[in-house]
Amino acid sequence: MRIAILTQPLDTNYGGILQCYALQTFLERMGHEVQVLTKLRYGSSYYVIYPLAVCKRMVKRYMLGKDVAILKAPHEIRRKNIDKFIQQYIHQYKRRIFTGKIAFEFDAVVVGSDQVWRPVYSQPIEEAFLSFLGDASIKRIAYAASFGLDNCSEYSREQLETCSCLLKKFNAVSVRESSGVELCRNYFGVNAVQMLDPTLLLSVDDYRMLIDKVNTKSPQDNMLVYILDKTEEKIDLVNRIASEKGLIPFWLDSPNEQNENLSLDKQVKMSVEQWLCTFNNASFVVTDSFHGCVFSILFHKQFVAVGNVERGLSRFSSLLNSFSISERLVTSVKDYENRKNILNGDIDFEPIEKTLDELRGKSEFFIKKSII
Repeated sequence: MRIAILTQPLDTNYGGILQCYALQTFLERMGHEVQVLTKLRYGSSYYVIYPLAVCKRMVKRYMLGKDVAILKAPHEIRRKNIDKFIQQYIHQYKRRIFTGKIAFEFDAVVVGSDQVWRPVYSQPIEEAFLSFLGDASIKRIAYAASFGLDNCSEYSREQLETCSCLLKKFNAVSVRESSGVELCRNYFGVNAVQMLDPTLLLSVDDYRMLIDKVNTKSPQDNMLVYILDKTEEKIDLVNRIASEKGLIPFWLDSPNEQNENLSLDKQVKMSVEQWLCTFNNASFVVTDSFHGCVFSILFHKQFVAVGNVERGLSRFSSLLNSFSISERLVTSVKDYENRKNILNGDIDFEPIEKTLDELRGKSEFFIKKSII
């Protein structure tokens, strides 16, 4: 069967890229031909703007003495390692806009995952519910689609009405968080089931194969710190944990990435494989990222999850509850101090692996049943 995946744009979000790769790989191993719907990064005006941009960068370099590339924009240089992974592993169906013609080139469209149903990230939100397909006869499946939040406060009344009608056209609907089941029923009038995030559909050996292919390396026996929203309180928490465990924090986000005063080669983001390698080699992880938690679980790392209220707590609680490790989530330094004895205990990954195997089986059954 020819299957298209609709997800968030593949930018520089490591978790977002890997969940797309994982879903594509999982479907391909089931024998399907899979492509990811991708909008071209630049519009038709690019061919007019590009020569002007090149001229501007030449002035910066040769007249102002700035360290800039001539033929590529700074953001293209910064993301070159990530783009290499996408080009090598993600099979993209590129178009300027998505139209109903997609229904004639595929047998099914799978929507998911990674907060694809959160309006602030998916615009226009109606497209995430496949509005561009119209009334075309094609299988429509939501796999582990996420609202990101445990409410629909970001939807307007009109968007809720429109998206509700669109979702009722789906053949099967699954969501990533338990709260998403309630949202689908209460706001969209649709019954949904909870499924694994796509990254969890693959084994840790699948990810280690990616690492081994490029022979990448990262610091070992460190305390990996993957914090998306850095605050003084989170820095304090990291330092406390590191001191107590006698570990040296390794901050995954390089402070050089956003420093435009440095040479471009020092601003380049690490590759996806390198990102995976940091989890593989870590002795402990502190993260406020959903996928940071996922890969800590996959690589069997002891970890503390820092609740990220602005990005949504339901994603964390739903994931951790699924594996009966909800105690790993803290919301403040005070919360950590109050539960330090529990958090210093080791996670037993044997029952987690058993649960994971069961949930993978349910996910495979859901997909097979949905596309028949």
